Amino acid sequence: MVETYSRSYAQEMDARDDLKQFRDEFYLHNESIYMDGNSLGLMSKRAEKSVHDILDSWKNYGIDGWTKGEHPWYYLSEALGEKMSGLVGGKKDEVIATGSTTVNLHHLVATFYQPAGKRTKILADALTFPSDIYALKAQLRLKGYDESHLVQVESKDGNLLREEDIIDAMTDEIALIVLPSVLYRSGQILDMERITKAAHARGITIGFDLCHSIGSIPHDLHNWGADFAFWCTYKHLNGGPGSVAGLFLHEKHFNVSPGLAGWFSSAKDKQFDMDHTLTSADNAGAFQIGTPHLLSAAPLIGALDLFHEAGIEKVRRKSLAMTDYMMELIDHELEGHGMVICNPVNHAERGGHVYVEHPEAARICKALKLKNVIPDFRTPSGIRLAPVALYNTFEEVYDCVQILKTIMDGELYKQFENVRDVVS
Repeated sequence: MVETYSRSYAQEMDARDDLKQFRDEFYLHNESIYMDGNSLGLMSKRAEKSVHDILDSWKNYGIDGWTKGEHPWYYLSEALGEKMSGLVGGKKDEVIATGSTTVNLHHLVATFYQPAGKRTKILADALTFPSDIYALKAQLRLKGYDESHLVQVESKDGNLLREEDIIDAMTDEIALIVLPSVLYRSGQILDMERITKAAHARGITIGFDLCHSIGSIPHDLHNWGADFAFWCTYKHLNGGPGSVAGLFLHEKHFNVSPGLAGWFSSAKDKQFDMDHTLTSADNAGAFQIGTPHLLSAAPLIGALDLFHEAGIEKVRRKSLAMTDYMMELIDHELEGHGMVICNPVNHAERGGHVYVEHPEAARICKALKLKNVIPDFRTPSGIRLAPVALYNTFEEVYDCVQILKTIMDGELYKQFENVRDVVS
């Protein structure tokens, strides 16, 4: 039997991997091990081709590219929404590719935050990505409320949230709830179905930020009854830096007027009537605002095709196997070096990355980069490592931990300052 902590074991796992053919779809840097796909996914060859296809349609059709060619621009946001719908468990008309994460959050909160009577507060958490909190505070100010109307559920340990604490905070003062599906730092998955049911039992509208879960874990938003969700597409979906984001709107809200209406909120057959009274689309398309950013949407055409071929269930199985293996190796190889794994161990509670804390995390990340391992540092002492199912290998996981062991054994990190770079 092959020793679990050996390179041979990792190679055996790679030989049995039923997703291994997808690695060839990506541009890889042979001299480096990329473990930062939860911040920015690698470019695929199909995503690159999709950009060239859209450029060619502009070159060959000019303005007629809106309705001609393989991917007519006028319908591209809806087509991409349909491609993403299976990844979030929504119906095809419930999902649209549009905007950016924070723009979509502003739009959804502008629509669904309707304070009345005692219900004037928004419920969030203290561990969510800062951009979401900035948007929620801004929306409160626009409605004439101060920050005391933002309720943030605290963490007992600074890494994880107790769902019981979230549910306990759902008082009769809460008008809207916005939570992450997966915590960006620790990788904890929140039970979206349970939390949604609890919110609705109390008459509260609820939405989720899926930035760290889409393309990494399966979802069932429609059946869970979530009112809305929003996400970026440049992490696990590999859509490229600044690629167009997405949102989910449950069909029960198709009759709701968009809070930030614009030209592309229109029903497709009415848009060019140029009427000053909006006839909004009767689906998630109503939550578009302006003209789609075609060159930022283009990579998603090819990137999403890979997920349809691989299947999100297979992606999830391999992701869990790789993060399981990484945690086993860290426990075995780095004992005594002060590395503390702070992400959940349970599969149902863990997203697609491993989160390790160490007091010297910033300089350790710099040392890893010097050794051609690309990690992700999170202030003040966190190291995120994301072995991505479509392009990383078990042997890369093995090598990553061995390089980390070499750095810690030799204290090679001490040549760097323990401060973050401008982008970390």
